[in-house]
Amino acid sequence: MKRKGIIYIIFILFFTSCSNKADEKKAADNYEKGKLTVAEIEQKNPERFLTVSGRDKKNILGQTVIKGSILNNAKMVSFKDIDVKLSFYSKTGALLEEDHEVIYETVEPGKSKSFKTKYFAAKGTDSVAMKVISAKVEK
Repeated sequence: MKRKGIIYIIFILFFTSCSNKADEKKAADNYEKGKLTVAEIEQKNPERFLTVSGRDKKNILGQTVIKGSILNNAKMVSFKDIDVKLSFYSKTGALLEEDHEVIYETVEPGKSKSFKTKYFAAKGTDSVAMKVISAKVEK
């Protein structure tokens, strides 16, 4: 009877040890798939991972000078040719004009790039809002 018990214990230990290695391999494969999934998500939604901030002022010629910065919050993907929508507002918050500026720079994950542009904005412009519309993936 003791002999059968020992054989059963050895049998159970043998099969559980084999399945653990298979489970570890599956976990490693799932991890690799997860990394690819993160990269794919970042590639498909660049506007979700890029943020733009900045300030504006008027120069002597009456142009609106916009100095800004684009931050890439992605973990794996670099973006380039970033399309930023500029919205010009009056003091009362009325939308006066919209324009697009493409920033021809590459922004690596976790990094930021500065940009500067000038516009002859609509008369009565008090402020400018910026939003990332799209970007290309750096390959």
